[in-house]
Amino acid sequence: MARLRPISISFAACLLMAGCNKYAHKKPDPTKGVVTGVVLCADTGKPARFATVALTAVPKEGEKNDQGDPLPAAELTVTDLDGRFRMEAVDPGRYYAFATLDGYLDPALGVDPDKLQSLGSDRERHLYAIQQWKGNLVSVTVSVHRAAEISIPIERAAEISGTVTFDDGSPAIGMRFELQRKTATGDWAGVGLPLMDTWTIQATSDSHGHYSLTNLTAGEYRVCTLMPTDTEQAASRVCLGNVYRRKEAKSFKVVAGENAAGTDIEIPLSGLHKVSGTVQALADGHSITHGTMRLFYADDHEPARETSLDDNGDFEFDYVPDGKYILAVSGAEDDEKKDTGPEKGDQQSQTQQVVPLRIYVGKEMPVTVVNDVGGLNISLSIAAPAGSAVSDAAQGAQPAPQ
Repeated sequence: MARLRPISISFAACLLMAGCNKYAHKKPDPTKGVVTGVVLCADTGKPARFATVALTAVPKEGEKNDQGDPLPAAELTVTDLDGRFRMEAVDPGRYYAFATLDGYLDPALGVDPDKLQSLGSDRERHLYAIQQWKGNLVSVTVSVHRAAEISIPIERAAEISGTVTFDDGSPAIGMRFELQRKTATGDWAGVGLPLMDTWTIQATSDSHGHYSLTNLTAGEYRVCTLMPTDTEQAASRVCLGNVYRRKEAKSFKVVAGENAAGTDIEIPLSGLHKVSGTVQALADGHSITHGTMRLFYADDHEPARETSLDDNGDFEFDYVPDGKYILAVSGAEDDEKKDTGPEKGDQQSQTQQVVPLRIYVGKEMPVTVVNDVGGLNISLSIAAPAGSAVSDAAQGAQPAPQ
């Protein structure tokens, strides 16, 4: 079965990017310290073999983290056959150590991504992740020319598994997944953090439609399958209970160490349609090539789908179920390349700079889907900057009704 990989975000990014040195074996350095220890499986007492061990530094004022990892790893290594590890040449300071292994808790799946997004700085996100994960972190202080010995226990995680099929009985192969977990306040929050701005959950259904989502904290969950597409936001979903909306999905509880098997989902082969169209400028009818298109459910404005305009100003949503929606365009703008003239000292060269040409007012329109809906044409008015004389009136056009 396909599984969520248990590696931390920093470690996964490290594997994907050339030149990452956090995972490289370092030589001893008398100006730095050493961290050694063992990782043990709490449920068996046995060594955690080939577990990933990470050190995350105590948050500092003004810290920046380009990867966006709420527990950024200053050092990474892997345990041996005895569950032991050794990190050489660690900068002196205070750290938190944690370990991940397939089937055991993963901090990347234990924090609330919506809460993280609401925080204003990397340091706030780091502090929040530490607070949420404090029961699974081991504090360690690294001193110059000294070895700090620690023991890291890892706890068995919960798991969700099942099968995804089409309603003709054939397996749905290569489906993606979306998880939501109920919070202490009764709301629902997404599970997982996107790696390198791709899919939040890396698991896919196998050649028989089977799937397994592991390394989860105990709690109440909703699971949806996502049809393969370019981006997670654009994907059509079918949730447990064979419904299309998250709020209508069946929920279930799972405890640590338990596999919630039989969470099967069936995808219909009929009743799904295409919604497509073009976005143009009201003033002169030219295609607008930058902007975000969103579909919302009309009754409560719940987000359904999201995609971007292509180079021709076109958009398309596949596999849209019957229903009433609001189609919204936002962030619309177009640009042009302008020659900035020869560079100083070089009369033969020219540079090009992409400069904003126009920014447009967003717009919403109702759409009822019972069949394919094509040929939608959305015209946008120019949004004049404050104090600017640029407007649709100046262009000889009337603003579009909102």
